[in-house]
Order: sequence, then C-alpha cells, then structure tokens
Amino acid sequence: MPDLTLTTFDWVPPAPRGFVRDLRVRWALEEAALPYRVAGVSGEKGPAHLAHQPFGQVPWLTDGDLSIFESGAILLHLGELSAKLMPSDPRGRSDAKEWVFAALNSVEMASLPWTMSKFMGHPSDTAAWKFVDDFLKLRLKHLEPVLAKREWLAGSFSVADILMSDVLRVVDGFDGLADSPACRDYVARATGRPAFAKAHADQMAHFAAADKARGT
Repeated sequence: MPDLTLTTFDWVPPAPRGFVRDLRVRWALEEAALPYRVAGVSGEKGPAHLAHQPFGQVPWLTDGDLSIFESGAILLHLGELSAKLMPSDPRGRSDAKEWVFAALNSVEMASLPWTMSKFMGHPSDTAAWKFVDDFLKLRLKHLEPVLAKREWLAGSFSVADILMSDVLRVVDGFDGLADSPACRDYVARATGRPAFAKAHADQMAHFAAADKARGT
C-alpha cells in the first residue's frame, strides 16, 4: 500500500484557490484511487520547507523515504504506480511522457506570462503584451489540430491530460480559448471527470477550513 503524503500551503488568499498546483496531484491521486493524506505548510518558507521544495513553492509528495517536488515529476512518479495514469504499452508511455513535457514547457511557458498579465490587468495596447499574446496564440494554433483529432493525448487518459488541461483551463478562465474550440472542448472533457471535481472540491474545502481556523 503506498504511503503517500501531499503537502500544500495551509492557507492562500481567495484568488489562487482552485488553481494551486497541488490540485494536479490531488486529481491524479483521485483518478488512480490511491490512498493519501494532505499536510499543510505555512508560507514562511523556512529550512524544513526548502529541504523538500528548494524554491519555497508547493506541492511536494512524500512516498515513504522519497520526497518529490514539481507537479510534473510527481505525476510521472504516480504514473509508475497506476495504470490508470499511464498507458501500459511502450508507445503510449512514450507519448504520455512527451506530452507531459510539452504541457509544462511548450504550452505553460507561453500561457503563464499571458495569464499573469491578464490577472494583473496589464494594458493590452503595448508591444510587450502583443509579444506575450502572439506567443500563446502560436502555441494554441499548433495544439488545436492535435486536440481536434483525439480525445486524449496518449490514447487513454493519462497524467499528460491532467497537466495539459490544467494549463489550458487557466487560459480558458480568461477566455483565451475563444478561437480554439478543440482546446476548449478538451478542457471541458477533462474537467468534467469526477476525479477533477473531487480534487477541486477538496482543495477549496482545505482552504475554507483554514479560513475558519484563522477566524476569517
């Protein structure tokens, strides 16, 4: 039986709730029906925190004596624990792994500056914004025909879909997929899964409980 503990922040302000990246790990654990517990860490980022996550971020996962940080690395580890998260054939496994890196490198590299600019209300009539916007649109232009032809990236649902859809749903939240219907439909398929709903609800409940404990 796996001995899995997922560590996330014990509290965050309302805006990032539902998007803190422990959600990706919760989702994978729920898809695989792997037993786990959740631990909280404060935002003070002391030595104990940095020993597990050298950048002072979350999440990290402990599996027995192993401590793993970065959501992509954690999901690849969980993929080794459950056939529900990773195809069993060599081609499918290879496809899933390459799309994991594509989600985190090719797509999120473009989406994160775009979504941060939207969130912070940066003006959209500058050369800097045009660069960020064009960069994301180019990535979506190449991803759109891929998702138009397949339900899931590696044949069956996998960790690659958890990562890719989670990256895209943030863009979708700012209406950035309006001209990418296949991407938008893919996000809807993925987030319509019961495991996502459970993971999202659990994260929101985690931070709501923290509000109550803080008296806010």
